[in-house]
Amino acid sequence: MKCAATTRSALTTAFVALASFACAAQPPAASSSAPATPSEPAATTAAADSPTPAPTATPTPTRTAPPAFTAKVTGIARDRLPYSWRPGCPVHHRDLRLVTMTYWGFDDRPHTGELVVRKTVADDIVTAFRKLYDMRYPIKRMELVDVYKGDDFDSIDADNTSAFNCRQATGSTSWSNHAYGEAVDINPRENPYVTAAGGTAHQNAKKFTKRPMRGKGVINPGDKVVRAFASVGWEWGGYWSGTKDYQHFSKGGG
Repeated sequence: MKCAATTRSALTTAFVALASFACAAQPPAASSSAPATPSEPAATTAAADSPTPAPTATPTPTRTAPPAFTAKVTGIARDRLPYSWRPGCPVHHRDLRLVTMTYWGFDDRPHTGELVVRKTVADDIVTAFRKLYDMRYPIKRMELVDVYKGDDFDSIDADNTSAFNCRQATGSTSWSNHAYGEAVDINPRENPYVTAAGGTAHQNAKKFTKRPMRGKGVINPGDKVVRAFASVGWEWGGYWSGTKDYQHFSKGGG
């Protein structure tokens, strides 16, 4: 009986030792105060799994077309003509018209200019200059000669396209067609008045005295500019015998 009791005591001791070993082998529980390891946000994971969108092509900009030709014909007040008109001129200022219209500049851009002409030829001027604008024929500037105090020489030196000016014809005591408002001078530097001997009074125009020749704003025999004015019955001074006036167009010549 003592042996059985000894055996039970040994078994109990062994069981306690085994239980203590098992408890020691388990890791301690995480403390509630320890920071939790952050997990990957769902949105980030979803974005990483999504396909990368294809790049969008940048549209090619379209070039804006230049504005259409416009022209307005109106009466002109006497005070707009302080130098170019005076009593005794062959046409009254009430019979003159101001033509405000688009022209194509030397800078390859549209501009608005002014010409004064006789009312009977205002439609001719609009028709011819519309053709010049459509063909992109360049004009340096287009101002009333009164900007130059009516001085034809200064207006020409500035390469100004102008029309009415109550003055005599060059080298004559007779009225010029400009005095009637029935003539226009276009790009006078590139298209100078040339004497029969081949000279010109304007230093800045000397290299333009020959025809035919190439150059911006130059007018040549039979070209589109000459034909545009011929279509409304205007003649070119470049066809004169002896003296040539390459800038000059007038109703009926002269």
